[in-house]
Amino acid sequence: MSQESLLHKLELINVRYEEVGKQIVDPDIISDMKRYVRLTKEYKDLEPLVQAYLDLRNTLDNIKSSLEIIKTEADPEFKEMAKMELDDLQKKEEELNEEIKWLLIPKDPNDDKNVIMEFRAGTGGDEACIFVEDVFRMYTMYFKEKGYAFSIVNSNTGTSGYKEISMEVSGEEVYGTLKFESGVHRVQRVPDTESQGRVHTSAITVAVLPEAEDIDFTLDMKDIRKDTFRASGAGGQHVNKTESAVRLTHIPTNTVVECQDGRSQHKNYAKALQVLRSRLYQAEVDKADAIRSKERKSLVSTGDRSAKIRTYNYPQGRITDHRIGKTIYNLSSFMNGDIEEMLEALKMAENAEKLKAGGMD
Repeated sequence: MSQESLLHKLELINVRYEEVGKQIVDPDIISDMKRYVRLTKEYKDLEPLVQAYLDLRNTLDNIKSSLEIIKTEADPEFKEMAKMELDDLQKKEEELNEEIKWLLIPKDPNDDKNVIMEFRAGTGGDEACIFVEDVFRMYTMYFKEKGYAFSIVNSNTGTSGYKEISMEVSGEEVYGTLKFESGVHRVQRVPDTESQGRVHTSAITVAVLPEAEDIDFTLDMKDIRKDTFRASGAGGQHVNKTESAVRLTHIPTNTVVECQDGRSQHKNYAKALQVLRSRLYQAEVDKADAIRSKERKSLVSTGDRSAKIRTYNYPQGRITDHRIGKTIYNLSSFMNGDIEEMLEALKMAENAEKLKAGGMD
């Protein structure tokens, strides 16, 4: 894209930004909640790009002035100062062009959403259940560091660890941060019960679902069957004596969701409904991704939750993400929540792919 066409595109974006800025203070729009939420989000998303554009425009004006001084100024000292300033301005122009290039990459509309995370033990018996608990702990430690709020929605314990556990996570750009974590996580280590010291391989699945809202997805309540039952496992006498646990079945798709971690049936129902809505919304997103993937196959987000995405090798103290070929030799810190480096690498890989595919067009 030429500088002239880039500036034209950015000016149109700036015009839209100013237009939206006026709309979000219009009483008629404020009273229309769906429209107000959509426009407020658009305004927030455009802000960093518009700021970079205004900085670029100002920098280009200053470059023009410096060139004019160098061309016309007779005083050698003044001319030398203009040349030094020109060097700094041209470096700034390069930096702003690079920043704008990345800001122009189309953003996933779900990136700002909160998520439901689901963990399930796969192959490996008790060792897989233990690894579910380990990975669950890894993410929660990262969330504490990041300032994300999280709470358990449902859990099913095994002899050791969890057969499955799910939680809701909320904060800034949660889905955008965690969306590449969906898939099969494989662990290679010597179990505590292994007397011969042999390395065992186990696997768990992680699903990251963007939290669906009413404005995203319409759910017909006539399609849902609600069942209540007594909660199993930990929870105290109160939980086990009352039918506080809730099971929701979406009849058209036979999607089943359970929630039994809260003492209140009403709260369990609300959480189960939230998870069901998110699962059905994700199914719609997956359909759209499948259509798009025929046109552009993404290395990072294949959309296939059965794909092995990462291996945690305890004897070698390493974590390898197979999609981008990145290995980190700091397993202990990683399992204690130090996962930002891997998450950023995945995000950069996806953005680089989008850029290559013509994200600025």
